[in-house]
Amino acid sequence: MLIKEYRVVLPITVEEYQVGQLYSVAEVSKNETGGGEGVEVRKNEPFENFPLLGGKYSSGQYTYKVYHLASRVPGYIRLLAPRGALEVHEEAWNAYPYCRTVITNPGYMKDAFFISIETMHCPDRGDQENAHELPPEKLKIREVQFIDIGNDQVPSKDYKESEDPSKFKSQKTGRGPLTGNWKESVNPVMTAYKLVTVEFKWLGLQTRVEQFIQRTEQRLFLKFHREVFCWIDQWYGLTMADIRRMEDETKRELQAQIAQGEIRGTLADE
Repeated sequence: MLIKEYRVVLPITVEEYQVGQLYSVAEVSKNETGGGEGVEVRKNEPFENFPLLGGKYSSGQYTYKVYHLASRVPGYIRLLAPRGALEVHEEAWNAYPYCRTVITNPGYMKDAFFISIETMHCPDRGDQENAHELPPEKLKIREVQFIDIGNDQVPSKDYKESEDPSKFKSQKTGRGPLTGNWKESVNPVMTAYKLVTVEFKWLGLQTRVEQFIQRTEQRLFLKFHREVFCWIDQWYGLTMADIRRMEDETKRELQAQIAQGEIRGTLADE
């Protein structure tokens, strides 16, 4: 088991981020779907009486998605695993500002594989020591890593100048570009504390795959949050009602896209 906490500081309020994140998830899903691969949304509905973070949160929005990922895992996994192993299921309980996502592979790995991503969204600069209220034994093994969307570099294949926060300035909000020690001076400001727990029980591959998954999560968090900020003029001012309508439209688009076209989106590093 490998536990890491990624802290992503953003020049956005916690309330704004709720809309911006959901908008961006829908857009990314469309960009990652096609040619028999991508995101299949099976459920998107309210939930109640499901205790999260020690019972602090218990209601919100539940989503259940299936990811068809053959080209998005490293080559050595594709060689070893049957095609059913390359389909993962994601359940997410969004009780904003707390969210919990669990990723599994019930068709092949069953209990031997899971990824848990727990996120707390807080109006600070990433200085909370234990936002997830971890017990001492987990705090001892947790690693903390800051992700700087303005200064950290994405791989060249992920780079788009229009999605570079160090060059982007929002027309609607005047925020950006994010250069130098921007995290200490921006206002508004918030942090997404993303606690990622990975377990992959496969003799001879466990450490290598768990480290690969954590590297992949870090890459995705950096790329995604650069997009959230650089797309702010597209989502700023939208309401949650707008977002729910957009999600319904996106679900229908994904159903059509996954059955046709070519493979799209973020491929794996080999």
